[in-house]
Amino acid sequence: MKTISQSITFNASADELYELLVNPRKLTKITGEKAANTQKEGGKFSAYDNYITGTNIKLSPGKLIIQKWTCQDFPEGTETEVKIELKKKTEKTTDLVFTHTGVPDDFFEDISEGWNQFYWEPIKDYLDEKMWG
Repeated sequence: MKTISQSITFNASADELYELLVNPRKLTKITGEKAANTQKEGGKFSAYDNYITGTNIKLSPGKLIIQKWTCQDFPEGTETEVKIELKKKTEKTTDLVFTHTGVPDDFFEDISEGWNQFYWEPIKDYLDEKMWG
């Protein structure tokens, strides 16, 4: 099992970035794939048409998201943990500090690149389009 650690700066407030990550309508719009989220601790979520599923462990608006997370390709019963910390830099920029623990060794590279390709880049594109729209 491995840990993915990433840090990205977004041109968005911490509250806006949090909303993009947990609001299923907004995440669906950003990724182009169906997302669902109860937006409650202990509640279920899914993304990419149920390819990713899990449970919200801790939700602190504008600050922290912790989820139990798995995907369809993982070995049966594999549950990982995703922790997203949002740190306000300025009124309009936020550092996102990301840790994904318990990733199966065989999936480390794909999942690590997948976060960039399927989450961080689409969110950046969405924010750029919104800003320059």
